[in-house]
Amino acid sequence: MGLIGRIIAGGDGVATLGAAVKDVAEVFRPNATREIELSAEMQGEALQQYSEEFANPGNGGFDRFVNGVNRLPRPMLAFGTLALFSFAMVDPESFGRRMSGLALVPDPLWWLLAAIVGFYFGSREAHYFRTRHPSAAGAVAPGAAPAARGEANAALDDWRDGRS
Repeated sequence: MGLIGRIIAGGDGVATLGAAVKDVAEVFRPNATREIELSAEMQGEALQQYSEEFANPGNGGFDRFVNGVNRLPRPMLAFGTLALFSFAMVDPESFGRRMSGLALVPDPLWWLLAAIVGFYFGSREAHYFRTRHPSAAGAVAPGAAPAARGEANAALDDWRDGRS
């Protein structure tokens, strides 16, 4: 028998040849599966670090006070606007003088006020979006099946049974 016959018939020789080809191929092109595994592992470690960083938000007395003060501008703006409407109906002449005074405010100052108010409300919304936590009942490990959450998924059950 020739060399090829011995390699094929040896059984162990084929596995050795395959491993050698794989090792040589990985020199020129990285193993895509291993690259994906390492990427997922790195992302998981980063998420773990972030969750540890924000695990204790610090709800001391000063933090609660500042959070309370931060909640004041929205109601104050809403009630202030309603108060302006009431003031316009009670004393129209005085209201008109004050509004004509506002007309004298230069445009760049209005733009600055709009930027400040916009950034304030935008940053508050971003803060609440970042700190939103799922409820304890709905929190499940990523990739967990619906059955692990105690929910039935009729479409998935039909697919598993071979019905469409």
